[in-house]
Amino acid sequence: MKKPNKLNHRFILVLMFCSTMLPFQSCEQKEKESTKEIEEEVTVVESVAPEYFQLRPDIEQAYGYSHAVKIGNDIKISGAVSMDNEGNPTAIADLGQQMKNCYADLEKVLNHFGCTFDDVVVENIFTTDMASFIENAAYRESIYTKNFPAGSWLGVKELALPEFMIEIELEVHKPE
Repeated sequence: MKKPNKLNHRFILVLMFCSTMLPFQSCEQKEKESTKEIEEEVTVVESVAPEYFQLRPDIEQAYGYSHAVKIGNDIKISGAVSMDNEGNPTAIADLGQQMKNCYADLEKVLNHFGCTFDDVVVENIFTTDMASFIENAAYRESIYTKNFPAGSWLGVKELALPEFMIEIELEVHKPE
């Protein structure tokens, strides 16, 4: 039997080295190609600045809130209460009329953004008199003529002013 010479020995070593490194280079190349494909699929999402709306700017500034904020297709509307343009409570001790006044203000906010009550997806109602609210809740059927939104009815001890018996907040999704 022939003894391998140094040249054959080196050739075998180089061949073994190449055969073990080839799969690693192949994996590395596949990883680079995969990363490039992912980078091409990523889309840049533009940042949307919030749009603030004040129904009664002086009152909202004094209390430290905005009546609504729109970000993209979503609008958050602060709780509406029964008040006049000077911030004085209206329909004192009449929850039914206070509810109607709340919905009238909420409709003004919705109209500002080109929306209707059909666009409301969440409605949360806070009341200091749940029994009276339930007696008047059927009024909501004239507000939500297609579907009722998700939401909660919460009995609370008090609202911002003692004369307020109900407060209604909304979340809206405005389709494009």
